[in-house]
Amino acid sequence: MNVLFVEDEAKIANFVRAGLKEQGFTVDYCDNGDDGYLRALDNEYDVIILDIMVPGKDGLSILKQLRRQNNNTPVILLTARNELDDRLQGLNLGADDYIAKPFFVEELAARIHAVVRRSVGERQNVLAIGALKLDRITREVTCNGRVIELTSREFNLLEYLMRSPGRVFTRTQILEHVWGYDFNPNTNVVDVCIQRIRKKIDSLNEVGLIESIRGVGYRFRKPE
Repeated sequence: MNVLFVEDEAKIANFVRAGLKEQGFTVDYCDNGDDGYLRALDNEYDVIILDIMVPGKDGLSILKQLRRQNNNTPVILLTARNELDDRLQGLNLGADDYIAKPFFVEELAARIHAVVRRSVGERQNVLAIGALKLDRITREVTCNGRVIELTSREFNLLEYLMRSPGRVFTRTQILEHVWGYDFNPNTNVVDVCIQRIRKKIDSLNEVGLIESIRGVGYRFRKPE
């Protein structure tokens, strides 16, 4: 799942980012509310994790403005343990859940799964294009009924492409969203990962599903 994480405390941010990535999440991080708000508007996320007290726009202001614009992405608020008023205000503004500091990353991951299931429903957690099916909750991929074993990175890349069939993604976009941090733009890690995925799925499917766009990047074949 693609997560936007807005938190200004560096120790908490590093701990949470590392823990979520270990569990297969793709984390887009920023340390202030102004950048967080713009990213929430410009990108599609499965869930947004907002610390209430961040520089710039505070978490409640971001939540309020997103809901006013009919952005219904699930939002989990991070609050201080004794700030009951903030939690109540957040829920009244449309937050889907809150978690008080300090917390365990395992609990946060469980909360993410719960709000996503409530938000989109169990069926929509399965991406299906032709014979290929990807379950975003169980992280299982099948083609023509046969299970395909993917690494965490391969799964995240395949999901990223399948979310928008027909859309061309540049290598830089893929690096930023799947690897989660800056790489040398001349690296070939994207191409290598694509080759591994193709090798695993093309043998079970008559048509190549991931197309190379010369000089640009890749796209997942749009169903006819």
